[in-house]
Amino acid sequence: MGKDYVGIVGYGLYIPSTYMTSEDIAKATNGAWTADAVEKKLGFKKKPIPGPDDGTQEMGVKAGLDALNRTGIDPKDIDLILCIGEEWKEYPLTTSGIYIQEKIGAKNAWSIDIQQRCNTTVAAMKMAKDMIYADPEINTVMIVGGYRNGDFIDYTDPDVSFMYNLGAGGGAMILQRNYKKNVILGTHIITDGSMARDAGVLYGGTVNPIESLPDNILAELRKKGNKSLKVFNPEHMKNRLNEVSMQNWFKCIDKALEKSGMTRKDLSFLNVLHFKYSMYKYMLDELGLTENQSVYLSEYGHIGQIDQFISIYEGEKQGKLKDGDVMAIIAAGIGYVWGASIVKWGQVK
Repeated sequence: MGKDYVGIVGYGLYIPSTYMTSEDIAKATNGAWTADAVEKKLGFKKKPIPGPDDGTQEMGVKAGLDALNRTGIDPKDIDLILCIGEEWKEYPLTTSGIYIQEKIGAKNAWSIDIQQRCNTTVAAMKMAKDMIYADPEINTVMIVGGYRNGDFIDYTDPDVSFMYNLGAGGGAMILQRNYKKNVILGTHIITDGSMARDAGVLYGGTVNPIESLPDNILAELRKKGNKSLKVFNPEHMKNRLNEVSMQNWFKCIDKALEKSGMTRKDLSFLNVLHFKYSMYKYMLDELGLTENQSVYLSEYGHIGQIDQFISIYEGEKQGKLKDGDVMAIIAAGIGYVWGASIVKWGQVK
């Protein structure tokens, strides 16, 4: 690991108090799904949804303040903010990281927004570590952001059923040079551009601007909101994911372990985003891990790149993530992207 450690000082979390239950989801599908099917097939009992004050940027602020409170770090000691907040936010073209910087009092930092969908936290961890290594003026980095892409989900669209679990929340993480705990080791990321336009929000961009939409669609948007997160090419996306997804994920894990001087035998905790239970169980089995070495987010659903913070929080709370553990933080996102980062949890020797 060398002498130039980059360690996780701590994290922060914000989860809204408002929820949709499996029964609520089933009702929203107009009977296409039952609550039992949501729980057993999609793997969640409830998910947080945003309240009236839970904007994407504001949830990032709340998580950032929580991280400062938990760690005791002075916000003026933060040199860089990497914002992982989603593009769907209070005001388009405002820079979320700069807003959060102001709200948490990080007067001496500079900020930038980054985006890689649900893999953004993994990417940000790599970027933070690399930037600390490259720039002697960067010693303390906050990774922070909010997420509420579930706003775009049309529960009557069967093609997006794999995204019925999308919720809302915020997360933050503080990394520091030569912090000899929770040390970030190797990271590996794969992107596949063949699926870059297979899914996205149909309305509101430059191709389908709101002002050019026909009256019937505008009326629907006024009534229900912009529920147009769609799978544009379902057959291609399904076939391509079946072909490459799991092998890419395992490649990321193995390469990240290799860069850390480790193998799968060294793994002791899997920090993984929420997806259907059968795939989760398959992944644990392939890695030689048990459910006592991971957290399945059935009480949260999928809050994009915030899942990684929740897994740390719940892992510690449930006694599953312990000092000395080798944790693989893994994620994947529409685009398509897969990533894995290895963290040696606890004090380094």
